Amino acid sequence: MTLIKEQDFGTPAQAGPATVEVEVDGLPVTVPEGTSVMRAAAMSGIDIPKLCATDSLEAFGSCRLCLVEIDGRRGTPASCTTPCSPGMKVKTQTPKLEKLRQGVMELYISDHPLDCLTCSANGDCELQDMSGAVGLRQVRYGYEGENHLDEPTDSSNPYFDFDASKCISCSRCVRACGEVQGTFALTIEGRGFESKVAAGLGESFMDSECVSCGACVQACPTATLQEKSVVQLGMPSRSVITTCAYCGVGCSFKAELRGDELVRMVPYKDGGANEGHSCVKGRFAFGYASHPDRQMNPMIREKITDEWQEVDWETAIGYAATRLKAIQAEHGVGSIGGITSSRCTNEEVYVVQKMVRAAFGNNNVDTCARVCHSPTGYGLKQTFGESAGTQDFRSVAKSDVIVVIGANPTDGHPVFASRMKRRLREGAKLIVIDPRRIDLVRSPHIEAQYHLQLAPGTNVAVVNAMAHVVVTEGLVDRSFVDDRCEEFDEWAEFIARPENSPEALEIISGIPAEDLRGAARLYAEAGNGAIYYGLGVTEHSQGSTMVMGMANLAMATGNIGREGVGVNPLRGQNNVQGSCDMGSFPHELPGYRHVSDDAVRNVFEKLWERELLSEPGLRIPNMFDAAVDGTFRALYVQGEDIAQSDPNTNHVHAALNALDLCIVQDLFLNETAKFAHVFFPGTSFLEKDGTFTNAERRINRVRPVMAPKTGKHEHEIVSDLAEAMGYPMRYNHPSEIMDEIATLTPTFAGVSFDRLDKLGSIQWPCNESAPEGTPTMHVDEFTRGKGKFVQTAYVPTAERSTRKYPLILTTGRILSQYNVGAQTRRTGNVAWHPEDILEIHPHDAEVRGIGSGDLVGMASRVGTTTLHAVLSDRMPVGVVYTTFHHPVTGANVVTTDNSDWATNCPEYKVTAVQVELRNPVPAQSAEAQQEIPVGLGAHRD
Repeated sequence: MTLIKEQDFGTPAQAGPATVEVEVDGLPVTVPEGTSVMRAAAMSGIDIPKLCATDSLEAFGSCRLCLVEIDGRRGTPASCTTPCSPGMKVKTQTPKLEKLRQGVMELYISDHPLDCLTCSANGDCELQDMSGAVGLRQVRYGYEGENHLDEPTDSSNPYFDFDASKCISCSRCVRACGEVQGTFALTIEGRGFESKVAAGLGESFMDSECVSCGACVQACPTATLQEKSVVQLGMPSRSVITTCAYCGVGCSFKAELRGDELVRMVPYKDGGANEGHSCVKGRFAFGYASHPDRQMNPMIREKITDEWQEVDWETAIGYAATRLKAIQAEHGVGSIGGITSSRCTNEEVYVVQKMVRAAFGNNNVDTCARVCHSPTGYGLKQTFGESAGTQDFRSVAKSDVIVVIGANPTDGHPVFASRMKRRLREGAKLIVIDPRRIDLVRSPHIEAQYHLQLAPGTNVAVVNAMAHVVVTEGLVDRSFVDDRCEEFDEWAEFIARPENSPEALEIISGIPAEDLRGAARLYAEAGNGAIYYGLGVTEHSQGSTMVMGMANLAMATGNIGREGVGVNPLRGQNNVQGSCDMGSFPHELPGYRHVSDDAVRNVFEKLWERELLSEPGLRIPNMFDAAVDGTFRALYVQGEDIAQSDPNTNHVHAALNALDLCIVQDLFLNETAKFAHVFFPGTSFLEKDGTFTNAERRINRVRPVMAPKTGKHEHEIVSDLAEAMGYPMRYNHPSEIMDEIATLTPTFAGVSFDRLDKLGSIQWPCNESAPEGTPTMHVDEFTRGKGKFVQTAYVPTAERSTRKYPLILTTGRILSQYNVGAQTRRTGNVAWHPEDILEIHPHDAEVRGIGSGDLVGMASRVGTTTLHAVLSDRMPVGVVYTTFHHPVTGANVVTTDNSDWATNCPEYKVTAVQVELRNPVPAQSAEAQQEIPVGLGAHRD
């Protein structure tokens, strides 16, 4: 696919039917009310010259190039700020307009370097284009007077330059930073001729609050803001539309190439999830795909103490198959299993779980969702009947009250966070429930009405208290409950008990009862109340209970089944939703259907031509325990670094070390590969052909930008291994895998590559009744028929602070890094986060003699690690916080194997620890204490 530039209509589209008829240069066009003259002209195929206007930003009217003449009106109004009115007749090209535009453009060019032939933006510069469009042939003004040609270039950012000498002060970058991203890091400083773009308080881009989302670079009409990759490699000549492989937002990008070399990633305007916006990871951090650390050839070794031997694919696959069959012959069919990846495509995940069930002959397959969002699947399935979120991301634009629970969208899901912040600036109210003061609590033009700073591990107590207020104060939506729900009366009796009141739970949760009551009323009385949550909900011993508790709250208040409401999980990895959809859990076949269902299993057996087991297999924690016990002997790991990401690292390492055979399929020799006997090199997202499914159930195409550098697609590796074990499993193209998925999975019945190429993306369920997908779930009825209220008793976690371990550790992510950091640590993003750090409250630090920058030891009942400390009052006294992006720190060395009662999702968010000073920063290095990096966009305490 070749597409470099999408059409720019100059101003945003207006909602509503096309009812206003106008005439532009004699051409009739009908547009929605409020549409600008500029956009109407573009819709009729007429481009009006412009510089300050672009359709991703509100009209500004500063450049004066887009002047038009309108019959019956005096003067020459700006077409970008003039709305169409019925019967309007517009002229876009007249001698008068030509003269005015040439005069305006002449002034711009008189203070701009005339280096077009050597400029990195040559061929992609709107100033250059507009000079031609207005017919400018000479510039009468020389450079003798004052000018900006000697302004310096700011190259501090790893990914783009700011060349102030080429800036025309159109304000597009400033407006993009505010309107699109919502960071407001850029301003226009000075007035008149002295006007200039400034980052922060006159700082460099790197030192400012800029989060490097790229919105300013995308908006810039000149070479003022330009990617360094374009400067180095040249302007791209073709593009391929694909999907980002980082978080669960699932942004669409144009991968722009020069020849076969990737030059830049540009957010795609028609992307359903991102609509032309991006974050620093998706926009810039793609260099890992060509990093020299990538392993390109298969490798094998007898023992993990041996050196790796590079071999060809046939040898590696034959070796793996022979050993797998030998282990099963000695230890039984159930002695081997696999783990699928949430970074791989739906098609690649599907074939792995099929290989385990059909070629391995068991159900010992699990996925990384086990350690993140498995409680989402369980909890929403019990209450709503479907294991996924209820809305699309656009829905937040209609929310009146937004509740963010256990999530940090500005760091973890930044493109969605920008949508959310836009709605908050428009007047929606915000409730944040989190032990940590995340950026959303207070940031430019945003302040939460309530920040319920609960004690870690008390989520269920808090949601029960909110529901108690709803029930006892008469805030229940009785018509919704009576029509669409069941078992409400039993639940209401339970939740109304005095032990569930805010007053009774205040001492447990740490939240003042009046604050909790106020937040509950605000949500319940909202026109549209929406809940968004993350791993701070699921990674607890009561993760599944909390998901059901939020579902109860939404049903009780009628906040389900329309735009602007819902219960919405913010999924972590790019395809964690898809990996669950594809049947990666040991008890479920694709489409979340239990392996014990004879009718369902029969459908799969007929197509796969293999008898399948009706008993669930082992979960990841069970695999580890069985490996240590000696009954589980071989593991296939697809694209997951379980040695770093899973809790209680020492136990995980012991399990991996006990295996007779560990097969790792990945881009890099990661921590898990240290325990591997076979290494299959994987493909980056730039080489993949298939689909990802994001947090809103949106299925996006992933198109190959280049051929696999390893010589094999990952689905081919799996098929070859299955065949070597005696089970034929061959696909000529990933589209055939999706066709098989659609045949077997009702929610995907209408999905195909052809339909995705036609529609752009599809949100499942997609079937005969919803051929173009389902943006909003449970509109008329729940998937299970009636929504089910479930009693959610609060049970305190077994993990408690003690005299030996008096602090509670909670963990999270940072904007610049992703998951275990295997990708982002191999990009320029390390400039913002070169190491994991420990945030500790000044009070807790003072009693331990700890200062910012000191090296500290952190110990739990299962392990110890060391890292540098930063003083922060973001957490309450007694709570410390760190990230888990660097293996050298190994944060999961200290996390325990406590887990959710229903799904075994680890309790990452509550670990009792002690922190002690190890190596203080010398007094003379006080200034250095302030230089400990806290990460891109992070609050600097």
